[in-house]
Amino acid sequence: MANPVALSPGARAEALARLGEDELDVLVVGGGVVGAGSALDAATRGLRVGLVEARDWASGTSSRSSKLIHGGLRYLEMLDFRLVREALKERGLLLQVLAPHLVKPVSFLYPLRHRVWERPYVGAGVLLYDTMAAASGTASGLPRHRHLLRRQALREAPGLRADALTGAVQYWDAQVDDARHTLFLVRTAAAYGALVANRAQVSGFLRQGERVVGALVTDLETGRQTRVRAKQVINATGVWTDDTQAMAGTRGQFHVRASKGVHLLVPRDRINSRTGLILRTEKSVLFVIPWGRHWIIGTTDTDWSLDKAHPALSSEDVGYLLEHVNRVLATPLAAQDVEGVYAGLRPLLSGEAAETSKLSREHLVAHPVPGLVVVAGGKYTTYRVMAKDAVDEAARGLDEKVADCVTARVPLLGADGYPALWNARHSLAARSGLHVARIEHLLNRYGSLLPELLEPVAADPALAEPLPSSDDYLAVEAVYAVTHEGARHLEDVLARRTRISIESWDRGTDAARTVAALMAGPLGWDEAHRDRKVDHYLKRVAAEREAQQQPDDRTADAVRLGAPDIIPVR
Repeated sequence: MANPVALSPGARAEALARLGEDELDVLVVGGGVVGAGSALDAATRGLRVGLVEARDWASGTSSRSSKLIHGGLRYLEMLDFRLVREALKERGLLLQVLAPHLVKPVSFLYPLRHRVWERPYVGAGVLLYDTMAAASGTASGLPRHRHLLRRQALREAPGLRADALTGAVQYWDAQVDDARHTLFLVRTAAAYGALVANRAQVSGFLRQGERVVGALVTDLETGRQTRVRAKQVINATGVWTDDTQAMAGTRGQFHVRASKGVHLLVPRDRINSRTGLILRTEKSVLFVIPWGRHWIIGTTDTDWSLDKAHPALSSEDVGYLLEHVNRVLATPLAAQDVEGVYAGLRPLLSGEAAETSKLSREHLVAHPVPGLVVVAGGKYTTYRVMAKDAVDEAARGLDEKVADCVTARVPLLGADGYPALWNARHSLAARSGLHVARIEHLLNRYGSLLPELLEPVAADPALAEPLPSSDDYLAVEAVYAVTHEGARHLEDVLARRTRISIESWDRGTDAARTVAALMAGPLGWDEAHRDRKVDHYLKRVAAEREAQQQPDDRTADAVRLGAPDIIPVR
């Protein structure tokens, strides 16, 4: 087990300095789940690795997914058995070995509407799903599916309309806080020796003739540029793949299209159910996913060609989701029930299909020019396989023999010791003075790294206070986000280190000033800079709320872009 490394402001500065010194074996561009997974894969093979991200860790698609770790039932219907089998194996590894502190089982109810043919059809699909999971050898811990009569289904989900179903099938998958999981990948890669830096943008590639031999990296906080030399560069920039490839003078053998997926959060008491729901739509499926004090409702699947950094959602998106979920609810949801929203962009490999829901979720790896590997496509659950394939391809361009991938056996930080701490949660609560429910919540966010938060709380009990209008999160978590998790800006804490921006009724505006004050010490902010950070965040929330009222993508995008982007330190 590697020793945890704090992603502090000082550690970031040191990493940027060291990136400019000795030549790396592999430089990974992109701090989403695939890039972070690639850095961890390469580092655990004994390679010299760098990882740079232009914005924040998981600031793109990897913090805006449906937060499911699943095989994908709808891919079975598309006869994509290989993708489903691969994803179910990865689901089991994440639940049992790699991240049991972050990945948890979740049940779903599939309402049946047709009396004769639908139960055997759906039942056969879910049976195959469970059978494929069992065959992978990683299915333990999840119950097998079960068939329910209508009255049994309504006991599980009393909030459903009785006339909306004739019965149901219930099955189990898994869920994760995607942003935290990606962050733990970054921290684990750093623990194994990777040099990692966020807010560090690749502004060009270094070339020797046709060969890519590194990248010019700009520190967006200071403007300082560093020439990072690397034997191989991995482009893992998701929906920005084509843009990054263009800097190398090539767009490669495939292209990536962005598909927008919109999600709504409504309070848990608005839908009376003990289980999640999966509903058929005209084009795909719709999930209603339990998420703490909320339900996540999503998602859409529409082409997106506007701003990739801040995909906006419109009133049309909100209306689409509410219309479809209300078809089965006894008490319909209204727009005012929606407390939080977010939109993410899926990187889909371009094909001939006109509908983005028919484009490929498979991933591809290519070596378009010597020294540059590109990996794109795929789905969140299979990030580790994508990372392995990308590093395998990079290894072919290295002179020395490279060890095989070992990440199927490398738990993320926080996983080792988690079960023992979970069993000791009552004594931890007694010693720390925190309620046992608070300890459980922290354990499921930090795992066995929990003592790193309890120590400062013991020294300063004020850090045990919950954040304003965000009772699930403590003041110490905002400080820890800066000192250990690489947070540089207010949005990093409110949107990704915590999920206050989507879980709080005010989207974090009430907590913003308190969190900024907690961040100010370790980041060296003066009062004027702190006020600018708060003002920027308030404008971001106002722009998102106004965009949500717009009728379509273009007007929503224009309104969202009215809010300024992150304020650099310089």
